[in-house]
Amino acid sequence: MKRIGAAFAMAFAAAIFASQSSSGSIAGIGNSEVWAKQDTIVNIKEEQIPLGSKPGAANVKKPQAPGTVTFSSNSAMIDASNVSHGYVMIQYTGKASKIKVQIMKNGGETYTYDLNARSAYEVFPLTEGNGTYTVRVLEQVQGNQYAVKSNNQLSVNLKSEFEPFLYPNQYVNFSSGSAVAAKSEELAVSASDSLGVITNVYNYVVNNFTYDTALANTVESGYLPNVDQVLAKKKGICFDYAAVMTAMLRSQNIPTKLVVGYTGNVYHAWVNVYIEGQGWVDNIIYFDGYNWKLMDPTFASSGGNSPTIKEYITNSSNYKAKYTY
Repeated sequence: MKRIGAAFAMAFAAAIFASQSSSGSIAGIGNSEVWAKQDTIVNIKEEQIPLGSKPGAANVKKPQAPGTVTFSSNSAMIDASNVSHGYVMIQYTGKASKIKVQIMKNGGETYTYDLNARSAYEVFPLTEGNGTYTVRVLEQVQGNQYAVKSNNQLSVNLKSEFEPFLYPNQYVNFSSGSAVAAKSEELAVSASDSLGVITNVYNYVVNNFTYDTALANTVESGYLPNVDQVLAKKKGICFDYAAVMTAMLRSQNIPTKLVVGYTGNVYHAWVNVYIEGQGWVDNIIYFDGYNWKLMDPTFASSGGNSPTIKEYITNSSNYKAKYTY
């Protein structure tokens, strides 16, 4: 079990932690940081689709950057118009070759991302619930040293706790035209409710995907899943498995968390799902009439649903979550 995702573990861990010191700060950042004083709360009225329904791909939620609430400085633009929906959109128009985004909630984890696009917005989730967040944009100076170019505080009051886990973002990147959205709609046709959709999507991934050992041995820091490519190849690493399943379920309006953490000493990714009438089910594969089983599509697929694998993944003590996307 320790070999599964081991190489990816090191690479993905490096991607997450490359710019963080042991205290969670960025090397080279001192007390010269400028903290924003403006609190921003945005409430947007939008019809709520029932969580148990099965909307088609045309209802996939699309992040927007309308410019209602923005923060701009040093070639960085933050559109915070839709923080009540659980995300911010950020673009960078400067000349630096390597840009980082940090999002942190008071008292919570520090999430560090690469900002890859230039002169285009990327979507970053606010997954730690209501409260005050700090959003930073940083330019690489050299090595692990980054200079803070934009530093703003946002007061977040989510429309509902599900919002961050229904929209696409940098790690779960899909749209209404994505192949994963079309496939999920196909899989949802025979299901009578959201639990049926979850079952069909899970079984499809577990029974059709294989673990990509070659990619796991060569993956580099900053790797992001391309969910449509993974779907086409039906092959990927744990990050890919979880991202594809998360995208499929979110496209069916089922709140789904892509969770990154540890299984033993291996960095790993898995899936948590919200089921109407049950709440957030953190340990789910299926309900056998007595227990929910842990939804970890990588281990279940690569292990061929063997009794040993099932015993491992149904023991929640084997998993320790760190980040949620």
